[in-house]
Amino acid sequence: FQLFYSFFKSLVGKDVVVELKNDLICGTLHSVDQYLNIKLTDISVTDPEKYPHMLSVKNCFIRGSVVRYVQLPADEVDTQLLQDAARKEAMQQKQ
Repeated sequence: FQLFYSFFKSLVGKDVVVELKNDLICGTLHSVDQYLNIKLTDISVTDPEKYPHMLSVKNCFIRGSVVRYVQLPADEVDTQLLQDAARKEAMQQKQ
């Protein structure tokens, strides 16, 4: 989890889409903790008619355990660096 935590911390301030079990929430990543709980600012939901109460909400906290996926801006992700870090972590765990 440390790898993902460090990776998400590097994306603070970037726009992301968080997929939950029942909806998508778009927003700017404000913070993330070691449990991968996420705080978003300037949020919007994909289906405001289904969740009208979310229209007045500008910031939200999302518990890490309810996150299905996080869609990241492709131009912000250094995939080579991420793959190298994942390999290093896997090698350390084998030892």
